[in-house]
Amino acid sequence: MNERGIPSDEQLVAYLDDQLDVEQRSRIDAAIAEDSTLNLRLQWLARSCLPFKEAYAELGQQAPLDRLQSMLDTLPSPELPSMNRRWFLAAAAGLVLSSVVADRFFLGWQLSQEKTNWRGLVADYMSLYVPQTLEHLPSDEASQSAQLRIIDTRLGLNLTPAQLVLPRSEFKRAQILEYDGVPIAQITYLDPVHGPIALCATRSNSGSRHLAHERRHDMNVVYWADMEHAWMLIGHNPAAELEGMATVLRTRLGA
Repeated sequence: MNERGIPSDEQLVAYLDDQLDVEQRSRIDAAIAEDSTLNLRLQWLARSCLPFKEAYAELGQQAPLDRLQSMLDTLPSPELPSMNRRWFLAAAAGLVLSSVVADRFFLGWQLSQEKTNWRGLVADYMSLYVPQTLEHLPSDEASQSAQLRIIDTRLGLNLTPAQLVLPRSEFKRAQILEYDGVPIAQITYLDPVHGPIALCATRSNSGSRHLAHERRHDMNVVYWADMEHAWMLIGHNPAAELEGMATVLRTRLGA
């Protein structure tokens, strides 16, 4: 823990790997319960596993071993021991391979993160929600308006409680989450049949996009974008029902 009581990434990884004693785990449990951003960080560390082995196996075939061997065969060094030649060949191939792997993973990971990372983080967070997470929260309009003003300050959304009304589901809370300095607005509802629902938004400059669907953690997700923000609606409601809600919200929010 640092001086503010926030666990480091190393401590969070040890927590995930079950390598901490009871006292250390208890301290991190308490920190996670109080800090939603730390909870997101823990979920991200738990799922940040890339298929390095498979990538090396595939890309290893692409190293130009024959061309490197022919170049070595022309070297004017008859006294060069064969073992050293083999070592040099392996080292050269390894440099080519590592550069290809690094480029492939960095570019692929970067593109993937830009498109889907924020929705994955929200889904990780929402997978921890149960009705009891929200049912005790106040739902008066004054509290909602105050919470929405905080979101407006960070994301410029200018939302009102009237715009966010959904049939059957009760507006419970609006808050700001943040990951690596990127703010994410989360407006949560409680559906009496299907449980927690969240409408979330973050800044985006990728242009307007129509409604699209995906599933994460056994929840349905409907997502779209306007010219300044990307949006998603996530919950255990049937996909068609969630799309109907998203259509209503998109129309109101774009008005």
